[in-house]
Amino acid sequence: MSPVIDQFPSDVPDQPELVTQSRAGDVVTLTIQRPVVMNCLSFPTLKRFRLLLEGLKGDLSIRCILITGSGERAFCTGADLKERRTMDPERVSAVVRNIRALVDDVEAMPQPTIAVINGFAFGGGTELMLACDLRVAAEDAKIGLTETGLAIIPGAGGTQRLPRLIGKSHAKDLILTARRLQADEAEGMGLVNRVATRPELMVVARALADQIAGNGPVAVRAAKEAIDEGLKHSQEKGLEIEAACYAKTILTQDRLEALAAFAEKRKPVFQGR
Repeated sequence: MSPVIDQFPSDVPDQPELVTQSRAGDVVTLTIQRPVVMNCLSFPTLKRFRLLLEGLKGDLSIRCILITGSGERAFCTGADLKERRTMDPERVSAVVRNIRALVDDVEAMPQPTIAVINGFAFGGGTELMLACDLRVAAEDAKIGLTETGLAIIPGAGGTQRLPRLIGKSHAKDLILTARRLQADEAEGMGLVNRVATRPELMVVARALADQIAGNGPVAVRAAKEAIDEGLKHSQEKGLEIEAACYAKTILTQDRLEALAAFAEKRKPVFQGR
């Protein structure tokens, strides 16, 4: 049985319509399909999302993953609070564990991930986008870790990922005030990598994904690993990790293809091996 399945009570259904998957070339898009409730994360939505990630993790023919929400109002607004009010404490704990696990799953994907923020990203939705490698936001998107306004704290990695991304002072400002950022301010802090008009949002995100997908897949995954793992240690240890990741690229056919393409003045065709 799937390891993810084992982490859910048996009565939580797997509903494929809640998170959809589409593929165009080397790029996959995952879309939360709950626009009426701001793409919040119900228990069945968490299950479907985590199962899709589990299936994609081993498919290294996929070179980049886009994550977004359906509709024009919200990327994701975190936990489904209406659902939560009907739950006993044990089930609430199981939901919280799986929100954390989903965010960890996203961060652990070997392929680069891009959050396409098409509207509100609050609470767990912001934590979901923080777990992605890059973030592209619509110019009218709003972003915030709003939990302290609900008398709780971010519980899916927000207190740890946000300061590592934008610095401790900015992170404390956002978390302690629970304020909501406009996309341009988020970009200025380094929280968002690109801002686009709403009609151009997916175009800009897809162009970024295609730029990543056009590079050597083994090298891209190795670079991501070197950065993520290296930041967990001292710089000295990080340099050792970088060297080990670099070694993974030396014997690849892609590296030889890159050298041949340079000599022949043509674009390389990478095979991911």
